[in-house]
Amino acid sequence: MKKIILAVALLASFVSVSANEIAPSVDKQTCEKPIYPKSALMNEESGTVVLSVLVGPDGSVVESKVEKSSGSKALDKATQKIYTSCKFKPGAKDGKPQQAWTKLEYVWNLS
Repeated sequence: MKKIILAVALLASFVSVSANEIAPSVDKQTCEKPIYPKSALMNEESGTVVLSVLVGPDGSVVESKVEKSSGSKALDKATQKIYTSCKFKPGAKDGKPQQAWTKLEYVWNLS
């Protein structure tokens, strides 16, 4: 019985090492400068947007979607505009670039 448990433990550690996945990361210096939407300013809207971004193997944004809204459509759209303008370091699996999703958060604050 101990040999079976040891074999399963060794197999599990091998699988986690061989998967070796790295999530995409944003190069913030390449992003468009955030501009507070006029309508959001006039309505004194603020909040946090959580965005899911699909990054291609070349580091470009393939798709983006709002996972958690700030409560303001203007702020949500502005966040998507910011992050779709960015270049990313692509995700990788076993050292090879691959298309992968990553989550990003942006906080809009009036102060």
